[in-house]
Amino acid sequence: MQSEQDAILVVDDQPANLKVLLSFLQEHDYRVYMVDSGQRALDILPKIQPDLVLLDVMMPGMNGFEICRRIKADKNLAALPIIFMTALDSVGDKVTGFAAGAVDYITKPFQQVEVLARINTHITLRKREKELEEALEEIKTLTGILPICSYCKQIRNDEGYWQQVEEYISEHSQAMFSHGVCPACYKKEMACLEAEDVAED
Repeated sequence: MQSEQDAILVVDDQPANLKVLLSFLQEHDYRVYMVDSGQRALDILPKIQPDLVLLDVMMPGMNGFEICRRIKADKNLAALPIIFMTALDSVGDKVTGFAAGAVDYITKPFQQVEVLARINTHITLRKREKELEEALEEIKTLTGILPICSYCKQIRNDEGYWQQVEEYISEHSQAMFSHGVCPACYKKEMACLEAEDVAED
């Protein structure tokens, strides 16, 4: 069982294949969308944003290879994992499929256990890729030499202006600040206050 419902788009013009795939994918808690042509697949993809596409190769009109190329040419869909499911099993056909951008190739007649294993693998891989992309997007690395004032500890930014350290870091990272007083500064401030009290007396 999936921890949450992952979505799969199945593109196949054979009703029997669609029925079989729909039944066993739903049994394993996948949310399944089904279309019977390449154009319908291209039309619905931006709306449903599935986690994976199962794509037949031999279909009337636009074949699976061309559909795959068009999906990969769309920057919003390019990372979508596509698995070909087809009776074409020559090395040339497989090379064409991978060259078009597919991540895997399953030949018909397929074994449900094999299909499920490949789907799980590629959806998991895509999730890990997304997590890495998000982490890299969030990390803003400070590199190089930062000019910092020896007295007030302000940093000179790229435009030549001086900024408080926390302001500069906030602009260049996802860090947030909470202010406190370190022990050394606390002792120093207390000593100053005591000296002021003595002077007043």
